[in-house]
Amino acid sequence: MVIIGEWFPGDDGIERPVIRGEVMAIDGSWVSVPFLVDTGADRTVFSAATLAALQFPPSTTHERLGGLGGVVASVIIDTQVRLAHERDKRLLFRGRYAAVTELEALDFSVLGRDVTGLFAVIVDKPSNLVCLLGQRHGYRIEERSEGL
Repeated sequence: MVIIGEWFPGDDGIERPVIRGEVMAIDGSWVSVPFLVDTGADRTVFSAATLAALQFPPSTTHERLGGLGGVVASVIIDTQVRLAHERDKRLLFRGRYAAVTELEALDFSVLGRDVTGLFAVIVDKPSNLVCLLGQRHGYRIEERSEGL
């Protein structure tokens, strides 16, 4: 299976590796979410904007998350994430996901190793490629005789 992403320009003009997915809201509808493919992130975390769109009620389950920006407050929600792969099929991930509660804490929702660890992750800016490979798909690294 192949899940294709893209190099997406942020508000700051910097392109980042993103995979578009969907997250189930409290009412059962699906909310479109661009996920930053973060090979260093331990887990998937929703931004505060995504959390607001999902309309989950305030949670009593709080957690502190740490990263480059320091430690921030978050909540835990039980929901599902859907990622599209070839032939318009969707892969479903059910779980407990963290969501930050402060808008300035996270610009993009982050796809972490709880999901990406199930795949070979390719984040290749020179070739303009972002993808997750699983099951019968693979890759090969070869030396080129010419430059990039």
